[in-house]
Amino acid sequence: MTTLPNRPNTALLVIDVQNGVVADAHNRDGVIANINDLVDRARAQDVPVVWVQHSDEHLQRDSDEWRYVPELTRRDAESLVHKNYGDSFEATDLEELLAEHGVGHLVVTGAQTDACIRSTMHGAFTRGYDVTLVGDAHTTDDAGEGLPSAAQVIAHTNLYWHWQNAPGRHASTVETAKVTFDAT
Repeated sequence: MTTLPNRPNTALLVIDVQNGVVADAHNRDGVIANINDLVDRARAQDVPVVWVQHSDEHLQRDSDEWRYVPELTRRDAESLVHKNYGDSFEATDLEELLAEHGVGHLVVTGAQTDACIRSTMHGAFTRGYDVTLVGDAHTTDDAGEGLPSAAQVIAHTNLYWHWQNAPGRHASTVETAKVTFDAT
C-alpha cells in the first residue's frame, strides 16, 4: 500500500549491528539470533537484504568497533549502505538502491532503537514507504540513571510503530516469527 508508484517489493534492513554499537545492548544475543533468522528467510525468498553501517567521530570507519558483529555475515552481492546520520536515507544512496529493486515496504531490524532505528523508520515513512519494525530484532543500551531502561525504550517504540498510519501507507510491529516479506 506504499505511496511510491511501481514499488511492490519488500527489503530487509539490517541497521548498525556493529561491535561498538551493540556491545552493551539489551538482549544482544537474542536480537542477533533473530536478525540471523530473518536474513536467512529473506535470502531463501530472494528478498533484498540491505546492510547499513554507521560511522562518525565516535565510530571510526575500519575500526573493530565499526565492523559488523561476527555473528552476522553479509554476502558480497548484498547491498551495503554507509551512513553518517541517524536516518539511513540522509546523504546515502539507500533511496536509489531501493528504487532499483522496486521496494516500497521495509522490514527494519538493528540498533540503536532510540536513535538510528527511529530515525530511519520516520525517514522511510515520511518518504512514502510502508514500514514493519521487527519488535524482537532491534535493541539499544540503557541510557543511564533517571532515563527509561533499554527494555522500556524498546517496548515503547514497538507500541508507537504498531499504531502508525498515514494516507496510502502504514506501519506495523511484528515479532520475528510472524514476519512475512510480502508487500503490505
